Amino acid sequence: MFNDSNNSQASILYRHGDVLIRRIASLPLGVQRRVGATLAHGEITGHSHRIQQSNTVQLWVDGNDLFLEVKEASATLVHEEHRAIELPQGLYRVWRQREYRPDAYVEVMD
Repeated sequence: MFNDSNNSQASILYRHGDVLIRRIASLPLGVQRRVGATLAHGEITGHSHRIQQSNTVQLWVDGNDLFLEVKEASATLVHEEHRAIELPQGLYRVWRQREYRPDAYVEVMD
């Protein structure tokens, strides 16, 4: 488990379609590097939520949990159907939004 309570910016949230991103203070122990700069693929459209400048970021995984490290001053998150947003340098946890259905929680499909 990681601790983000000591970071005054830890409560900053970004929403980009069906992706939610939260600033954190540190990565959990045991994370593994992941190649690429794509945060989520769209199952229906084939579009993806991705960092435009792939050399400015590092993705990390811990089981099913995804983390993003922006190593430069900022990085641009893009998707064909959403306005681009700038993420400042720092560490983030990334979630796919889920919705409740009576029989299960399912990921929102973009």
